[in-house]
Amino acid sequence: MKQDLIIEVMQKMATHLDNFQMKQLQSTLESVLCNYEIRTAATELLEKGKTDYQEENRDLLTKFLAAKRIEGCSEKTLKYYRTTIEAMQTMLQKSVKRIMTEDLRQYLTDYQERRHSGRVTMDNIRRILSSYFAWLEDEDFIIKSPVRRIHKVKTALCVKETYTDEDLERMRDYCDELRDLAIIDMLASTGMRIGEMVLLNRRDINYNERECVVLGKGDKERIVYFDARTKLHLLDYLESRTDDNPALFVSLRAPYERIKIGCIETRLRELGKKLNIAKVHPHKFRRTLATMAIDKGMPIEQLQRLLGHQRIDTTLMYAMIKQSNVKIAHKKFIG
Repeated sequence: MKQDLIIEVMQKMATHLDNFQMKQLQSTLESVLCNYEIRTAATELLEKGKTDYQEENRDLLTKFLAAKRIEGCSEKTLKYYRTTIEAMQTMLQKSVKRIMTEDLRQYLTDYQERRHSGRVTMDNIRRILSSYFAWLEDEDFIIKSPVRRIHKVKTALCVKETYTDEDLERMRDYCDELRDLAIIDMLASTGMRIGEMVLLNRRDINYNERECVVLGKGDKERIVYFDARTKLHLLDYLESRTDDNPALFVSLRAPYERIKIGCIETRLRELGKKLNIAKVHPHKFRRTLATMAIDKGMPIEQLQRLLGHQRIDTTLMYAMIKQSNVKIAHKKFIG
C-alpha cells in the first residue's frame, strides 16, 4: 500500500523534478511514511487495482502491438515483442503504470544471471522494453518511461564469418540436386533474406534483366539482381520440374509444396558438415555478398538499397572491410 502510494506520487512529479530530486523525494516519502499505518478512502481502490492490473497490462500490450503492426512490423517481430514484454510482466507482477527503473534493472540482472544471456540478447530485451514504455509515455498512459535511465548495453565488436570463394565452389560442386544448386546461387548472388526467397514465385523472375522483385521487411518491395550462372541453374532446375506449383522452389517429393525456411536451413547445415565448412546457414550468404561488395568498392548507399536496410548503420554491420584494402586506400588518399 505504502509503496503504491509512493510510486503514484513520484509518477505525478516526474515531469517537474530531475533524477536527483526524484531520489530525494522517494527517500523522504519512505522515511516519513514508515512510521504510519495508512488507512484512506483510496484503500479499496488500490486493492482492487492489484487484482485488475493483469487485465490492464494485457489490454495495453494488445494496443501496443496493434500500433506496431500498423507501422509495418512483421508477425515474427510482433511475436518477439509480445514474448519479451509478457516475460517481464510475469516476473514483476505489477501494473506497467507502476513499474520503476529499479524494477527493470533488477529484472534484467536476474534474467541475465538465470539464463546466462549474452550482451546482445540483453540489449535486445532492453530495446524492446524501451520501445514499449516510450509508447506508453507517448500515449499518456504513464508520465515518464522507466527505461530512459537504462542505457544501451555495450557489446563487443566481433567480426562475423563469411564464405570464401573456395567454400562457395565446394558447395556448388557437392550439390546432387538442381534445386539446391539453384538455391545456393540465388542466395549468393542476390544477398536476399531466406524469408524473401521462399516467397518467390516463378513469375517473379525476369530472366532477360536477371532480376526479381522481393517482398522485404515491413512489406516493402525492392529489386534484387542475380548473375548469369544463377540464371542458367534456375532454368535447369525449373525445366526439370514436373509439378505446376507457382512457387519458385518446392519440396523434392510430391505433393511438391512451397519450400520452407527450416528445410533450407537443414539442407545447408548437412552440406556444411559433409564438407567441413563451419556455420553454414542462409544468412551467411547475405553477409558474404555485403563484404564482397564493399571489398570491390560498391558505394555503401547502393549496398544499403540492395540489401533492403532502412538504416545505413545496419548495412555497415553486415560488411567487413579487409585490412589489406584499408592499407591500399591509405597509400592512395593519404600516403
